[in-house]
Amino acid sequence: MLDTKLRMLFLVTLLSAFALHASQAFNIGGPPVKSAVFLSPPFFLQPGSVANKFYFDVPFPKGHIGLKSFDAEVVDENGVPVPLHETYLHHWVVERYYGKKEPEIKGDSKSQELELSKVILVRNSGICDHTLGQYFGLGSETRKTATWIPDPYAIEVGNPKDTPNGFEERWLLNVHAIDTRGVEDRRGCTECNCKLYNVTKDEYGKSISDSYIGGLYCCYDQTHCLLKEGFRGKTRKLFLKYTVRWIDWDVTIEPVKIYIFDVTDTGKSHDGVDGSSCKVEYEVKDCSLENKANGECIDSKSARLVIPSGGDIVYGVAHQHTGGVGSALYGQDGRVLCTSIPTYGEGKEAGNEADYIIGMSTCYPKPGTVKVADGETLTLVSNYSSSQMHTGVMGLFYILVADQKAGSKITLSLYSPATWGFDPSKIMRICFLSGFGVLFVILGLSFCRKNNREGYQSLVIT
Repeated sequence: MLDTKLRMLFLVTLLSAFALHASQAFNIGGPPVKSAVFLSPPFFLQPGSVANKFYFDVPFPKGHIGLKSFDAEVVDENGVPVPLHETYLHHWVVERYYGKKEPEIKGDSKSQELELSKVILVRNSGICDHTLGQYFGLGSETRKTATWIPDPYAIEVGNPKDTPNGFEERWLLNVHAIDTRGVEDRRGCTECNCKLYNVTKDEYGKSISDSYIGGLYCCYDQTHCLLKEGFRGKTRKLFLKYTVRWIDWDVTIEPVKIYIFDVTDTGKSHDGVDGSSCKVEYEVKDCSLENKANGECIDSKSARLVIPSGGDIVYGVAHQHTGGVGSALYGQDGRVLCTSIPTYGEGKEAGNEADYIIGMSTCYPKPGTVKVADGETLTLVSNYSSSQMHTGVMGLFYILVADQKAGSKITLSLYSPATWGFDPSKIMRICFLSGFGVLFVILGLSFCRKNNREGYQSLVIT
């Protein structure tokens, strides 16, 4: 009996030593990951209505930190996820800015043209001059698209050295959602078909061209999509629930730059000179009857884009709308940098809605294996099915680039989001270690019993 107790004491000691060593080895060599869940201010939707809200100074982690992920979804007032076939999440984006320390308007603001003396937008490193400046952003694919940034990388924010005097860092959240309960044409409403919204002018009062069939100009805040005759439904109080994960900044972290490329960017500004012409959205025309008969209805759009500053690509993902079949980013020599493919849902529950894109595949290259050079010309290709017309589609590609190879800073990570598909937490690590502990105990007990059966005597003290 005492022999068994001694053996168990040995196993417990061994397990404790292993757990301590493992917890240190698997701590990603740096500060622990922190996490917080927030809710946007509420927005209200009736059947067929649209909310396109801009919330300034939303709750966000403070301090000099490294962002590791940003995940979001639409929920109702009870915290229940809302499926896309009821409320279509066209997009959400989160942008960084500096605001004066004096009190400013919070919550939703219709004015996007705030005085520059009060607000300084802090854009990403992308080449679109006047749009796509966000740090994170997704659409219908938000629930099943990984946003985790692998170790030892992170997006650096909150550095006091970068903050202008008299200002402080803040965050802006834009949520664009369309209530499709009871609508006449659900796909037409989510693609912002102008006829279904019965609009001829944009939100600023400017006339919309007859050649513009559908897109963002027609589904702005407080517009309504055509409902089936006689349909009635309750007004819903909704929120964007977002989860931010971050680490305190230290010297072990490799900062990354954010680039968002747009397949509509021709490299020429609207006045014809060199520059950015990111239109963000475009139209996919219906293919010919002959191509339909041959099953060749694919619309392929491409753009050649110059990345200002190169490095190692550590993450990549595309953004497409319904009808998208995949997107790819190529280097100047034709090598594949990243391919991102959509997943379509097959059911009715939130996160698996049939006929909607519910996720985009992501790229997590091994550090140092996928490089781009300073000033390299990249080619972005966005493919859509053209078996039917699609309006207001997008072909964006988001990549994170580290300035230098991580080298000796790379440490062993217990968490592998690229393959496991869920987020890091202390609980997960403890469960992993506990699993090893249980295994040790089981093996130990088996060993003790086996030895007792084979004639080993217990140590007896009299």
